[in-house]
Amino acid sequence: MKRIAFAVVTVMLGACAGAFCWAFFFLMNAGLDLLWVKAPAWLAAIGMPAVVYPLAFCVVGGVAIGLFQKNVGPYPDDMNTVLAEVKKTGRYEYRHLGAMFVGALLPLLFGGSIGPEAGLTGVVAGLCSWVGDRLKFMGAEMRELANAGTAAILSAIFSAPLFGLAAPLFGYADDTDGRRHGGGASAATVVSAPQVSKPVKTAVYLLSVAGALGAFMLLNEAAGGGSGLPHFSAMAVGTSELAWALPVVALGACAGWLFHGFGWAVGKLSARLGDRVVVKAVVAGAILGALGIFLPFTLFAGEAQTEMLAQQWTALGAGVLLATGFLKVLASQVCLGLGWRGGHFFPLIFSGIAIGYAAAGLFGIDPVFALSVSTAALLGAAMRQPLMVALLLILCFPAKAVVFVLAAACLGAAVPVPKAFSRV
Repeated sequence: MKRIAFAVVTVMLGACAGAFCWAFFFLMNAGLDLLWVKAPAWLAAIGMPAVVYPLAFCVVGGVAIGLFQKNVGPYPDDMNTVLAEVKKTGRYEYRHLGAMFVGALLPLLFGGSIGPEAGLTGVVAGLCSWVGDRLKFMGAEMRELANAGTAAILSAIFSAPLFGLAAPLFGYADDTDGRRHGGGASAATVVSAPQVSKPVKTAVYLLSVAGALGAFMLLNEAAGGGSGLPHFSAMAVGTSELAWALPVVALGACAGWLFHGFGWAVGKLSARLGDRVVVKAVVAGAILGALGIFLPFTLFAGEAQTEMLAQQWTALGAGVLLATGFLKVLASQVCLGLGWRGGHFFPLIFSGIAIGYAAAGLFGIDPVFALSVSTAALLGAAMRQPLMVALLLILCFPAKAVVFVLAAACLGAAVPVPKAFSRV
């Protein structure tokens, strides 16, 4: 009876995670429509030139984000930190869930080139820890709810169940020693995670992921407004594609390598600015807004903009697409390094797609093939974990792309990154 109750609780928590993910995306898209569609229309009516919107909105966003960070705290934690703490302690501190939610939403509303996964993962892990603390009488398995929550929310965010299962089960986080970067658990709440067998863990994660994806897809179907990774189909692979595969991989891997280089440079800038969090956030907003004036696709997370790019890429030209792809990597690191806290997956995936479209135009090859290998190579160079890249992208592209995605991710991960890039 206890096992049945536990299974029901796990599925329900997964469904709640999926519903929360859908609601976050819905709220984010509504806010973006208000700030970036309706507000410019009102401002145009009073004579404000449209060209200054990105810079003005992003600088205002920098002020808001900086004041939030200064007065409330550095929320949310990045996804690696969340996963590392949950893996180490079996829980995640839930005292500041409201701050995490607001901290995750603010940069996205103001056009930040970051993903929502950091804030969503932390909030859901915290909620699951809260539930687990109150249901400890049901057994040690309840301490797995935080891990199950991270599996559920990652599956819903990316519409990638295999990635969602693998990240908490086998570990993705770089920060594996569990260090926190502000807003973390106190010493009193950090406890050793109880030992639960691998079959039980797998069952818990499968149930939570099923609940999350089910709720997310049902709400998406009923009301729309959800998001997730794009899906491409009808890929053609011929001699031309195979002949140009390595140059396309090289373009993607170069952008992934620059992800580390840009991070190093922004880290140096952040160190020079010291503890002036408002100044940092405003500088990030100014850089982001300036890029957005000339290359609008460098703004925003990228999941919604992918559909727009798919319709416009032939008209934009290879030069604009390449500039967008590479400079969006820079924009992402500027945001992450100067206080616009969030994740990097969505912007990097969008960058790989932009570079892939550019390669398709330059080399005259199938666009979906070019997208698959350029994106995989970029993520491979950035993440350094080819298998996780393949699990993340497996549902984005047709089944025949799996081999090419894994190969490109391996080649990207093989590109050496200077040790200096990991130090600031």
